[in-house]
Amino acid sequence: MASSLTGQVAIVTGGARGIGREIALVLARDGVDVALFDVNPQQLEQTVAELRAMGRRAEGLTVDVTDGKQVDEGMAKVLDKLGRIDILINNAGITKDGLLVRMDDAQWDRVLTVNLTGTFLCTRAAAKHMLKQRRGRIVSIASIVGIIGNPGQANYAASKAGIIGLTKAVAKELASRGITCNAVAPGFIKTEMTEALPEPAKQRLMEAIPMGTLGEPSDVAQAVRFLVSDAARYVTGHVLVVDGGLAM
Repeated sequence: MASSLTGQVAIVTGGARGIGREIALVLARDGVDVALFDVNPQQLEQTVAELRAMGRRAEGLTVDVTDGKQVDEGMAKVLDKLGRIDILINNAGITKDGLLVRMDDAQWDRVLTVNLTGTFLCTRAAAKHMLKQRRGRIVSIASIVGIIGNPGQANYAASKAGIIGLTKAVAKELASRGITCNAVAPGFIKTEMTEALPEPAKQRLMEAIPMGTLGEPSDVAQAVRFLVSDAARYVTGHVLVVDGGLAM
């Protein structure tokens, strides 16, 4: 039986590696054609090659999500090359950690600009096209840090809490036009960032997680897959926590 996603077109920001790459691969396996926005051309090429090897149409676009002009131009290129935009995954994000009293303005501004403003700019641009189609799926990657906070991450927590608020507001604005807008809030996932942690720090993390292990990028990708599928047609404004029970 064909997937309900077959033939749809998705944009994944920050899609060249990590969780974004895994989301792109999971969607491609379900028959989705994928455009990736990222600032790393070499990794973009590698991931696009993987997607095309799966038989999907794929495009890699060097787009800085903090630049509204680049975002709008990127969306136009996706429409030109792939014909439509059905799904937007706002995944691009960064961290610049530091204790509040030592955090400088640049650390604060950069994280808020990439994580929150980038999500806003991409959502606004994609929504304009989805409104014409009277259908669309928007999923933004938040974090449990935006729900429960985390010492040393005031900027990151604020940006991810902002994504949750943005998700709920946009969900209310667009629901009547057949567009859903949801968020996924991962806990601690096995990525390059967590793999670089000292072993004692990783052990303390796992002890704090009721399920006793870090999550996999595929755990986040499968949550995204559900939210963009027809199975979630009546779900909007929701924050799906994927954290092994950490936020309980």
